[in-house]
Parts: sequence; C-alpha cells; structure tokens
Amino acid sequence: MSYPKITLLRGKEESLRRFHPWVFSGAIRNIEEGIEEGDTVSIVASDGSPLGVGHYQIGSIAVRMLSDRDTEIDAAFYKSRLEEAARLRSTLGLIRPDNNAFRLVHGEGDFLPGLVVDVYGSTAVVQAHSPGMHYARMIIADALLEIPGLGIKNVYYKSETTLPYKASLDPQNDYIRGSYDTNVAMENGLKFHVDWLKGQKTGFFVDQRDNRALLRGFARGRRVLNMFCYTGGFSVYALSGGAAEVHSVDSSAKAVQLTDANVALNFGEDAPHRSFAVDAFRYLDEMPDGAYDLVILDPPAFAKHRSAIKNALRGYQRLNARAISKMPSGSILFTFSCSQAITKEQFRLAVFSAAAQTGRRVRILHQLTQPADHPVNIYHPEGEYLKGLVLYIE
Repeated sequence: MSYPKITLLRGKEESLRRFHPWVFSGAIRNIEEGIEEGDTVSIVASDGSPLGVGHYQIGSIAVRMLSDRDTEIDAAFYKSRLEEAARLRSTLGLIRPDNNAFRLVHGEGDFLPGLVVDVYGSTAVVQAHSPGMHYARMIIADALLEIPGLGIKNVYYKSETTLPYKASLDPQNDYIRGSYDTNVAMENGLKFHVDWLKGQKTGFFVDQRDNRALLRGFARGRRVLNMFCYTGGFSVYALSGGAAEVHSVDSSAKAVQLTDANVALNFGEDAPHRSFAVDAFRYLDEMPDGAYDLVILDPPAFAKHRSAIKNALRGYQRLNARAISKMPSGSILFTFSCSQAITKEQFRLAVFSAAAQTGRRVRILHQLTQPADHPVNIYHPEGEYLKGLVLYIE
C-alpha cells in the first residue's frame, strides 16, 4: 500500500530502527504536499529507505507509528490488533464471570498508539488521543463487536477532552454502536457503578485493580482513610477485607455520592463507612492524630508536564508528610503518583523526604505499578506512569 511520504532528517531514523513508536516534528525534513492531520503516512529515512507507517498530526509528536513495515492500515489491521489485545487479557485471566472490567487497549503498549479502550461488561469505552484514531473510530467500533469471547454489544466514544483542541475535530461523546443497558461492572467479585458519561477518563480507574486487591489483604480490623476516593474503589475493597471502619474523602461531591452508591451496591446501607466532600489537605490538617492506621493517598496527577515537576514533587512531599506525621505506630500507607512526568526515583525521593521530615521510622513493603492490562512497550518506556509504595510506619 502506498501512502503519502514524510522524509526524516539524516540520522533521525535511529529511534524508529530501535522501534520507538513516535516521530517528533524536529526530526522531519520534508512533508509531502497534501498531507492532512489524521492521515496515514509512510515514513522514510533520508536515503529513501522505508521505516513504516503511522498517523500524522500537527504538534511535537508528529507521527504515531502503527507498523514498522509497509502495512495497509485497514479494517483487517485493526481487527487483528484488537484480537491480539483480547488474547493477552484472556491469558492474564481477566475475562471471567467475576471480572468484566479491564483495559483492552493501552495505546503504545498494545501497538495502537493514540487509542485507549476500557471494557465494562457489555460496553467498551473508546478514547482517541490522536486525529488518526478519531477518524478510525467506526472501524474500531465494528471490530470490537466482533471479538469472540468478549460479548461487547455497546461502544461509547469519549474523546471530547483527549483530542488536540487545535485539530478542530469537534468530537461528540456518545454511543457509536449500541446503547445504554447498565453501568454496573464487576471487578474481582465486587460491583461498581461506572460513570463513563460524565466521569473522569473512561469512568473508572481500572489501573488500580491489583493494588486495590493488595490493600484488601491489609484491611482487616483497621481504621481506613481513602483520600481522593473518586468512585471509592479502595474503600469498597477495604470493606470487603474486613476493615473496622472506612472514611472516604474527595473534594468532589459527585465523587463522594458515587462512592456511597458503590459501597451500598456491595454492602447495603449499614456498612461501617462515611464519606466527606472536603479538600484533602484541609482534611489531613484537621484530622486528629492516630485516627487511621491504614491510609490511601491516590491524588490526581500533580504534574502533567515537565515544567510542573518541581511543584509536583513539593506537593507529594507535603501530602505524604502530613499523613505520616498523624499515623500511629504499626500503620500502613498506600501512596501513589499517576504523573507520567514524574519518575519512580523522583517519587520515591519525595516520599523519603516526607518520612525524614516527620522523623518516623518507615519501611517499604511493596513497590507498585500499573497492572498487566496496561502493558508497557519495551521500546516506549514513557508508557510507564503509575508509581506506588506501600509503607509500614513505626
């Protein structure tokens, strides 16, 4: 298949020959006339040798590579890649009666850069992060309905906030296949209302599934504080693990309502759970010493760009220091960063600084990351974003 060509500057082909999936705008020597944003293009080295095909867009990341060969990007291509992704999730044991919430496509990690697909029961929520994937959305939706063993009947397209604003694509969040039937999904035997219509991301943070399951094993008899609770995932797992009481905190009243609904969905109205719609830092300042012996700190990204790293690290240090200083001896702290711009080493240093500031003895029990349905392409380390520590506070 012949696509319009983009030619790279001399020496700029090396990253593609090492299978990195991005072409940066500064690496380009020439763009063939007529190429428009979202087009599928062929990439060639300065000597004319082919390097593969990808989606073109205006911006720092100019091309997201779909193949390192001269591959036709058609319905059969998407079907094949989606079926490969489904096979991996089946291998991971995620497709089973007590678990129907998982990530089916994780962008570069599933060799479909610019595309995210989360599955909640019979509904797939699709997010495009590039114009090329936006234009392919109907082909992708049809392929999702045909994947054997998944039982997808509905496809909800949710890309209003993920596509480049300057592309003027005017995406509409809506069902592009099927329609609403239920918003209840199951994760490890626990039920959750998933708000893909108005919630953050695709409506639920499936990337914390394994870490929630780990928390359940620590919860028995403990007094639990779930900060930045969002839909209450950690709260529900703590209750299922036998926590004595659980308090959930989020600045969003809507998030707190959803947490309460998810607790009631699993444990009824009499569960030992309370929720508070207040600022997290204020809550930590005002809570009494020794109130909780199991705390979860899972804030939204403090740094979405490299320019914000310094302030973000201060924020992580301040947040963790406040929590550690008020936790009794023998406590457990689950603390996270989902900022892609923050490295594991930087986050660990921020938490180390917080611990040192309090003068407490602290040990690392677990070092956490994203689950296997959020795979990291080994040639694209930027795909690793979730970092976490489980700490024992003395």
